[in-house]
Amino acid sequence: MARPAPDGRQPTAPYLDALVAHGFRGSTRFHVPGHKGGEGADPGLLHAIGENALLLDLPQDTEGIDIGPSPTPYELAERLAAEAHGARRTWFLTNGATQGNHALCLALAPLGAPVVLQRNAHASMVDGLVLSGGVPSFVAPEYDAELGMAHGVTPEALAAALTRTPGATAAFIVSPTYYGLAADVEGCAKIAHEAGAALVVDQAWGPHFGFHQELPASALALGADAVITSTHKIVGSLTQSAMLHLAHDGRVEEARMARAVRLVRSTSPNALLIASLDGARRQLAVHGEALLSRTLRAAERARAAIDATPGCAVVGDGLVGTPGVAGWDPLRIVIDVRGSGRSGYEVAGALRAAYDVHVELATHATLVLVLGLDQPPDALERFAHDFAETIARIARPGGEAAALTRPPAALQHELAASPREAFLGDSEAIAVDDAIGRVSCEAIAGYPPGIPALLPGERVTAEVVAYLRELVTAGARLHGASDPAFETIHVLRIHPDPAG
Repeated sequence: MARPAPDGRQPTAPYLDALVAHGFRGSTRFHVPGHKGGEGADPGLLHAIGENALLLDLPQDTEGIDIGPSPTPYELAERLAAEAHGARRTWFLTNGATQGNHALCLALAPLGAPVVLQRNAHASMVDGLVLSGGVPSFVAPEYDAELGMAHGVTPEALAAALTRTPGATAAFIVSPTYYGLAADVEGCAKIAHEAGAALVVDQAWGPHFGFHQELPASALALGADAVITSTHKIVGSLTQSAMLHLAHDGRVEEARMARAVRLVRSTSPNALLIASLDGARRQLAVHGEALLSRTLRAAERARAAIDATPGCAVVGDGLVGTPGVAGWDPLRIVIDVRGSGRSGYEVAGALRAAYDVHVELATHATLVLVLGLDQPPDALERFAHDFAETIARIARPGGEAAALTRPPAALQHELAASPREAFLGDSEAIAVDDAIGRVSCEAIAGYPPGIPALLPGERVTAEVVAYLRELVTAGARLHGASDPAFETIHVLRIHPDPAG
């Protein structure tokens, strides 16, 4: 349910309005950027994005927008975002959720500090630990081996990980997943707080959570101490814009978090990205419930039509209640295509070739569609028709795409060095078979399922090598591998002794 606006300012967009007022008033510009509002821009760029976008491309520290009597339009915009999301403090991010994850690691996982990290957290979390020097202990998500889908972590698994990690300053989990499946955040928050750790939730794929009664509650409302939301993914801000929210409970020190955000923030943040966050917040807070209602009804109709396609099934609400799944996002349509005898890769390719339809994700077993806050209903109707025609045309009766049989959670991992030590240490690229026993400098995850098989600082084992080769043979992509064919890998040149 959308939160009320006590002061009635949610229908305003102070930063967006101030930017427009300044950008369009015809000022003479003897400051950056060099395109001078469009006059100095390449004609092709000017034609492509229009003069208005270039007029609004103003630098930071513009009087009346970013600086001036407090509260400035920028400060007001962040305050309204915090109010809309139920946060004590919200920061606008112009380098995506990645920037927020880096800042969270710097603030909550300082040099040498132990933390618990969900094994399939976004790569930027491990990168953040490289920057901060925190030392991770990993907790595995639940895993659906048939569909190759990683779910959330359970409170029980988090409790065990925290027990193995005495003194952990924070626990970092993901909810919802790429597939729209939400973890038991409330249960995880209780476990983390009992252990004296802050709970940080990567809610990048759920920036709309909490704004409609049919959606899962936001992680902040469920007890999380800090939450990342990728506003651009669903809500409609421009790509590369996101938000970082702090809870009211005070477990995360605001001043420390602010210093970390400044450290990873560009000194030239793009005004268009910031304005888009301000406008998207207004849209979500004021009109989100109505727009979501319309999109949810259209999604229901599309699911029913897709589910009626022979050999295919829509996955989602039926998983709620299984381990690692406490809720689901109806703005995600996940289609199991195995019964068609074709892989998700093949179906996605056929849809692109015939209809110029592009899905968010294809795996060996599934297609994933991501809907926006105000998804056009006719686009969903067309997709249901195009999908049914495509399956009828390319299906192989009696065939079924093979599943990835080995669960990644069964792999054994040894952290021989911190991610920072491994990433910054002297490394060399060697043949994969020669790397067994050495310490990896790379983070490598097969997609699907998206769970890293190897992270910087972990020792390479024969089991991990065999698993990654199995993924390559099955058609999965190796994210993060310097050699996509997985013939070579970067390892520490001088590696720690396993005994000590």
